[in-house]
Amino acid sequence: MIKYLELKKITAMHGAEIHAAVNAVIDGGWYLQGEANARFEADYAHYIGSPHCIGCANGLDALTLIFRSYIEIGVMHPGDEVIVPANTYIASILSITENGLVPVLVEPDGETLQIDDSRIEAAITAKTRAVMIVHLYGRCAYTARIGAICKAYGLKLVEDNAQAHGCMYQDRRTGSLGDAAGHSFYPGKNLGALGDAGAVTTADGELAGVVRAIANYGSAQKYEFEYLGRNSRLDEIQAAVLGVKLRYLDADNRARKEMARRYMSGIRQPAVRIPQTVRDNVFHIFPVLCTDRDHLQRHLLEAGVETVIHYPIPPHRQKCYAGWGALQLPVTEQIHREELSLPLNPALTADEIGRVIDAVNGFTFR
Repeated sequence: MIKYLELKKITAMHGAEIHAAVNAVIDGGWYLQGEANARFEADYAHYIGSPHCIGCANGLDALTLIFRSYIEIGVMHPGDEVIVPANTYIASILSITENGLVPVLVEPDGETLQIDDSRIEAAITAKTRAVMIVHLYGRCAYTARIGAICKAYGLKLVEDNAQAHGCMYQDRRTGSLGDAAGHSFYPGKNLGALGDAGAVTTADGELAGVVRAIANYGSAQKYEFEYLGRNSRLDEIQAAVLGVKLRYLDADNRARKEMARRYMSGIRQPAVRIPQTVRDNVFHIFPVLCTDRDHLQRHLLEAGVETVIHYPIPPHRQKCYAGWGALQLPVTEQIHREELSLPLNPALTADEIGRVIDAVNGFTFR
């Protein structure tokens, strides 16, 4: 069986260095807010090309802290609107509603699966304060048109960079293209920890200071609490692991791109559509679309290939957002009906990629 993702194999690729880094933290006896955290924040900020990086507990917290901090600064207020792609993972939207802000869902482009920049301007109202772009599946969602719209209307541009570590737009990395970005280091990500972890990057020093304080119980100085904060800190062990894996991220992304190239050139089943890549893509996920998706998934499993659906139910159809049931988002709903993710990660072998291609090409469309 070709597993969709085997984290043990991925960790083993740099196992000796990871063990040494973890043991150094254990032996050092300092487990929070220490040298490993400071070192990773500095290294990741440099890598992204952003002056500030604040480690936190996970990717959802990273996005939530950004919006909460904008509220504390006075840039946003509860009830303000944030434009967001309708086909994103629910964490993007949770970070907005948790802060009393209002998500305005905009359909994606059905060919690229990224937010359709031709629809954004029509969604802007007097209450709009930000646009969130989501670099979904590892694909760059930013366009010059989005940047121009945000500038023209005075909107903050927030990046959800949870799935696109190392992705580029021209000569800049995603995570440095907007006013602030949230990053997830969930174990399965291109840059993954051994548990939950996240970060915020920004060029805004005031925002960075507020994010760091709120994540530390609301305190910038010990036992003084300026904000009603939370506990969302990147622990030393995860920071140490990420510090090791960051050194190999670009090489791992190159391996992902080569595997994706083989998929794109080798898959010839006409019933299986590969979405367009019009900008950089670090292939966190390799999605294909098929109108008979469930049959394709069963066929591949029988052929010894495990796949995953990202994501079976769109956010506006989830029970937690039951009040949105009347929304009609046909492009989003079609993507969620048809999407299937093929195995793609640096631990896969060339032979395994070939077997996946053969299995897909052997599918009989009903």
